[in-house]
Formats: sequence, structure tokens, C-alpha cells
Amino acid sequence: MNTPIRILGIDPGLRRTGWAIVDAQGNSLRFVGAGTVTSDGKADLASRLCQLHDGLDAVLHDHRPDEAAVEATFVNKDASATLKLGQARGIAMLVPARAGLPVAEYAPNAVKKTVIGVGHGDKKQIHMMVKVLMPKARFDTDDAADAIAIAICHAHHRQSATSRLAMEALK
Repeated sequence: MNTPIRILGIDPGLRRTGWAIVDAQGNSLRFVGAGTVTSDGKADLASRLCQLHDGLDAVLHDHRPDEAAVEATFVNKDASATLKLGQARGIAMLVPARAGLPVAEYAPNAVKKTVIGVGHGDKKQIHMMVKVLMPKARFDTDDAADAIAIAICHAHHRQSATSRLAMEALK
């Protein structure tokens, strides 16, 4: 595999959506960039979703990824918060899909297991392992660090995810 694959990792959230760009070439990973798209907490829900959409769209425009990976939603005790997170996650999946990218989904425990070796861990462990795996990685929020972890997870599992998507398209 001579051509690097540019991966967009997305950690969806209504207040803050983390994003990261990683180039994968064989077993080699290269950090490209990471950041956080924010929405105005005082604005109405539709406006906030538009802000997330426009921010992620700008990331796609600036970095031109080949594939995307999004963290799957977990269920909170607060049904309203879970619904809002699901809507933000919908935007996180819609933006790359509208750009024609394949979009893979990973459960939070799968991301943690891939990056830190166990399915349960805290933010400090994720930060530490992201720095170990990608020493040049720079992130300003937990959301951006999580997005890097999601991109790393996809880089390690992309062949199986790509095959699964192809099989589903044939159905």
C-alpha cells in the first residue's frame, strides 16, 4: 500500500465536537491536525446543529480526508441529553457521508481497547497513549484527543470496517 489514507476521526457532542486528521500508510500513522468545533450554548438547537455542520464541513474542505470514523453514542440516564447527543452524532455522520466518504462507527469501549489496551479507561490514559502512539499529536481539548483515538482505532480496524461496508452495499 503506497498511498496514504487520510482518516477523519470525529468525537461527536452538541457543545464540542472533536475532530482529528491522521494519515495511515500500512502500519505507519502520521498526525495531521486536530481541533474542536463548538456550538453556541445560548442558541436554539437547530442553530447549534448548523454550527456543528458548518465547522465539520470546513474541516473536510481544508483536509480532504478519504474516510471517516465516528464514535457511537452511549445512552445517558438523561433521555433529553442522549437525544441531543444523537442529533449531534447525526451531523457528524452526515457531513462526511454527503462528501462521499465511507463512515465507520466504533463503540467507545472498542476505541479504548484499541488505544489503551483495555475497554475501560479514563481521559488521562487516552491522552497518554495518544502521545505515545503519535508523539507529534497536538490537541487542545479532551474531545480532540478522543477524536485522535477514534482515528487511530479506525486505522487499525479499517480493512474489516471497509469490507463490512462493502458487503452491506451488496445486499
